[in-house]
Amino acid sequence: MVSTVAWVALALAVLGVVGSLLPAVPGATLSLAGLLVYWWSTGYADPSLVVVVGFVLVAAVASLVDVAGSALAVRAGGASPLTAAVALVAGLVLGLVTGPLGFVVGVAGAAFAVEFYRTGESEASTRAALYATVGVLGSAVVQLLLTLSLLVALVVVVFV
Repeated sequence: MVSTVAWVALALAVLGVVGSLLPAVPGATLSLAGLLVYWWSTGYADPSLVVVVGFVLVAAVASLVDVAGSALAVRAGGASPLTAAVALVAGLVLGLVTGPLGFVVGVAGAAFAVEFYRTGESEASTRAALYATVGVLGSAVVQLLLTLSLLVALVVVVFV
């Protein structure tokens, strides 16, 4: 029989997967919290410390991708650090109001607008917006895969 705490841990991990696709929701942190709640409920016996450390590392990578993914992509597209920062803030603000699509549109639109204002070059601005969009979508996919792997591993730990 699976304990109530185990179900709470699994629910946190599921919320982590969902949160990995939503702006400003710490998906990896929720997934990790699920594991730590389960680990605590077993008296720190199951899973082993090595597995927990692995979970922490996966969650750290997912969090890093969440925070830096789109900003790094904007920079890779040749945009300035200012553009990357403004695009991230615009994406977060618009994403909070309209959801994931707003986040993508906010990042791409701000990247284009700031670069166009800075340089006056539509080609460079379009490249910055395209890289920003690819970065946001790629970051979401990576976060989804990482939090999903945490969920699957927790399911295995709880039920096997």
